[in-house]
Amino acid sequence: MEIRNAKIFDVSLTMKDHGMLTFDLNLIGGGWGVHYGGYCLGKGYLGATTFLGTDAGLEAIMRVMDVVGVDRWEDLKGKYIRAEVGPCGSRVTKIGNIVKDNWFDIKKFFELRSQKDV
Repeated sequence: MEIRNAKIFDVSLTMKDHGMLTFDLNLIGGGWGVHYGGYCLGKGYLGATTFLGTDAGLEAIMRVMDVVGVDRWEDLKGKYIRAEVGPCGSRVTKIGNIVKDNWFDIKKFFELRSQKDV
């Protein structure tokens, strides 16, 4: 694994086309780019009669904002972070503040939450 600087090029928070709420951060660095996120934060779609949000989903959004250092989701765009990057084709699951030693590993976060639900 390697730590690389990255810019958050774009952000999304969507339930379009898949019946669940997800977020993505589009990260770009020197000659590379990757999406961060894609985890289910809740279930629902336009026109649904029932929506199911999760405490873990809300906490994940808040942790991303905390690591980046913003208090509004839309302010993530254009910010710089650090990303733990593996070999080509592997997922980025860990991001960190560009200056502070503050990290969020979304894969580990959701694994621990799913163990609590068992």
